[in-house]
Amino acid sequence: MIRPISWLGVTTLCFIRYMGQLSLLARDVAESLAKGKIRMRMVVHQIAEIGYRSQPVVLVTGAFTGAVLTAQSMFQFEKFGMQTMGGALVSVAMLRELGPVVTGLMLAGRVGASMAAEIGTMKVTEQIDALRVMNVHPVDYLVTPRMLAMLLAIPLLIGESAALGIVASNLVGIEVFGVGEAYWKFQMEKYTDLTDVSFALIKGLVFGTIIIVVSCHQGLVASQGAAGVGRGTTRAMVYSSLLILIANFILTLLLNQIFPAGQQLGWVNPRSEVACEAGFGFRGKKKRPGSNFKQWGDGLPAMDTAYGFR
Repeated sequence: MIRPISWLGVTTLCFIRYMGQLSLLARDVAESLAKGKIRMRMVVHQIAEIGYRSQPVVLVTGAFTGAVLTAQSMFQFEKFGMQTMGGALVSVAMLRELGPVVTGLMLAGRVGASMAAEIGTMKVTEQIDALRVMNVHPVDYLVTPRMLAMLLAIPLLIGESAALGIVASNLVGIEVFGVGEAYWKFQMEKYTDLTDVSFALIKGLVFGTIIIVVSCHQGLVASQGAAGVGRGTTRAMVYSSLLILIANFILTLLLNQIFPAGQQLGWVNPRSEVACEAGFGFRGKKKRPGSNFKQWGDGLPAMDTAYGFR
């Protein structure tokens, strides 16, 4: 009975100590950015390394994530006659969840591991000590340019991943499952707006910060030669991925209080009802009692038939 309690206590203390070390490194990076100690040549090099060279894996992952999600959702929506909702589901999911998370995990594996290995090699070969001898702070020279490059690159990568996932969703839903293009795009545009984009950008900035801080920290504390560098590289990828998933859950709960899901709908945002009524010419007509689609009124029998409401 004592051993499990002892193990739990030791694990908790180690976790708290590790988070404290990450916090101190993040503070040093923030101070470096605030003092303007930015080496633009290194920032540009890191943007190319993080952004440009990560595009293939991010684009392929985003495209097939959107395609698979569309196929799985269509298999289920067909049972209820709601096939046209597939586009809305995928667009919201790619922007709010899958785009940022999948991109973050891909960057943690590709970029995070590379950074940990590069900085760890410099640490065990005493190159970091040489920087200190030349009065160059390792954080200013190694971490700050990577942080700035990541904060600039990851929003673009998430946007590309989500956009390609939505394009793949359109191809699968319209061409493979034969859903009407007008209905598909109407639902996608109706249920997706700039709040979903804000969701993705905020998550991306947090995930990028996690990747840089964790990966650079593992490199800076590497020891015991090549074996230590290998362990640091593995830990950088694993710890970054775990923290991204944990942070994603917390951010989802917090950001939904700021950007509530479904605020595009008529019963949440009255302006969307007015716009839809004006667009379809239903202003002034009596609405169907109890209908979840209040903004359509009684004037779209074709839509009702498509959704199986008649």
